[in-house]
Amino acid sequence: MWEADVAVLGAGAAGLSLAHRLNGPGEGPRTPTVILVDAPPGPLRPATRTWCYWEEGPGRFDAAVRAQWSALRVRPPYGTPIEQDISPLRYKMIRSDDFEDLVTRDLERGGNVRSVQATVDSVEETPGGALVGFTGADGRAGTLTARWVFDSRPLGSLPAARTTVLQHFRGWIVRTPGPTFDPATAELMDFRTPQPAEGLSFGYVLPTAADEALVEYTEFSPHVLSESGYHAALAHYTENVLGLGDFEITAEEGGVIPMTDAPFTRRVGASVFRIGAAGGATRPSTGYTFAGLQRQTRAVAAALRAGRCPEPPAAHSARSRAMDAVLLRALDSGRVDGPALFTRLFSRVPMTQVLRFLDGRTSLREDLTIGRHTPVGPMLRSAAELNRLPRRPFP
Repeated sequence: MWEADVAVLGAGAAGLSLAHRLNGPGEGPRTPTVILVDAPPGPLRPATRTWCYWEEGPGRFDAAVRAQWSALRVRPPYGTPIEQDISPLRYKMIRSDDFEDLVTRDLERGGNVRSVQATVDSVEETPGGALVGFTGADGRAGTLTARWVFDSRPLGSLPAARTTVLQHFRGWIVRTPGPTFDPATAELMDFRTPQPAEGLSFGYVLPTAADEALVEYTEFSPHVLSESGYHAALAHYTENVLGLGDFEITAEEGGVIPMTDAPFTRRVGASVFRIGAAGGATRPSTGYTFAGLQRQTRAVAAALRAGRCPEPPAAHSARSRAMDAVLLRALDSGRVDGPALFTRLFSRVPMTQVLRFLDGRTSLREDLTIGRHTPVGPMLRSAAELNRLPRRPFP
């Protein structure tokens, strides 16, 4: 049997971030012992993927940042692109393997965090803590006792919601024979893609060099595509929209992010909590998760070091979640045209203000200003009907 003050289940962005914040002495009178349980190589471990976020100045994980940009561009279906400098913010891109390498190196120097490969089988409350049952990489069963357990593993099913829209995407890292991309500017939304019958679609281009970029096709819609559907959409975007000509695909990635107004339970027992996407860290209106989980794990680590109850806070304010619920309903009902809405928003509101809004750092007055640049009538009708809508499980 293993014992620790803290057990962190899952070594994705949330689990690694919490382990990193608990590594070493840090600030506060306590340095807890930590066991980080990571799934062995296989179907439970996700493929390499990309996380993006924005922040001002140097950040905790800059050593793992693959690229960053001070300018963002949004392209409407037709007409002039919208491009703005977002200084003092920087839009940053991290690849999950680089992030894992950085955290692993730092954990090896800290001494109080131990990483083990095992599949979690059960989590049970015990007096004064919790018992985690697991199967090791060697196939042998084991147990772990901890005062606090933080579970970052994906949920088996989504909580019931009034509205759930899937953000699903496929991306290629492409390399071209010569200079093709502008390394100083990221394409945040390119609406020159064919729009689906339900929802919206856009391209997403993150240049890492003049001849290399991550190019993604993204949809906000009720259903995912087939593999051939994603391939056709990416082929159309790279060839017919971007006009890349000859290029080499060096890597692929994809994913599905639920954008939902479902309430997520963060405390599931006296000593057991959920963090990350499983704990509601994903921003419902955008699918961004990395910044939200950093707020959660920073607060949890500070509480543990201070000897306080480490219940994770909500990653997004109640006002932010309420506004997101209205937007999701307006998009899902078809009352608003997605590309037109986002194009109008980015053309009339400074991008730095939009990004601060998405981080929940705007005032009520600023939020109302942003709201005035959306289709007010459809948004008000969507808001009015929310309380009458039942919460249903997502199929």
